[in-house]
Amino acid sequence: MICIVDYGMGNLRSVSKALEKVGGEVRVSSRPEDVKSAQKVVLPGVGAFGDAAVELGRRSLSEPLREILRKGKPFFGICLGMQLLLEESEESPGIPGLGIFKGKVRRFQDPNVKIPHIGWNQLKTKKADFPAFRTLPAESFFYFVHSYFPVPQDASLVLGETDYGNETFPSFIGNETIWAAQFHPEKSQEAGLQMMRNFVTR
Repeated sequence: MICIVDYGMGNLRSVSKALEKVGGEVRVSSRPEDVKSAQKVVLPGVGAFGDAAVELGRRSLSEPLREILRKGKPFFGICLGMQLLLEESEESPGIPGLGIFKGKVRRFQDPNVKIPHIGWNQLKTKKADFPAFRTLPAESFFYFVHSYFPVPQDASLVLGETDYGNETFPSFIGNETIWAAQFHPEKSQEAGLQMMRNFVTR
């Protein structure tokens, strides 16, 4: 069972439908016990970092998420769900994230590009044999909607990057158990579905 965490700020229907389409057995839940008992966990998100972090705490979901992440349960963070893995964000000073990875979420600085970054862009993988990228064509296009991006202190966590204006930002971070994408795989057609299929079958 894959638990999609409902904290009131995710595009839950599109994520659940995409996972079901590639063979996932899915439960959307805001119950801490469902997060703890699930085989795999997905944390989607749309909105502001601070609001999301506060809402996770209000619903008693922060500690269960930290617990399953530290225990190594397979996890996929999407967009804001990726950013929440870090310690803090320039979007919401003073409000801590989950703090799984040391680092900060930063805003685009190039004055010559439109913010937010919306639309299709390429994922340049830094580790082509990473399981999330299995059978994906090199430099596949994915769909983005964001103004901020994560900058982990540990550069080895950056598994994929994307160019926007004069900046190259981490667009996929993770390790053996944690996958996290700044883009929306559930909105990224076949490439996104393949990545979600890779998560379901991992």
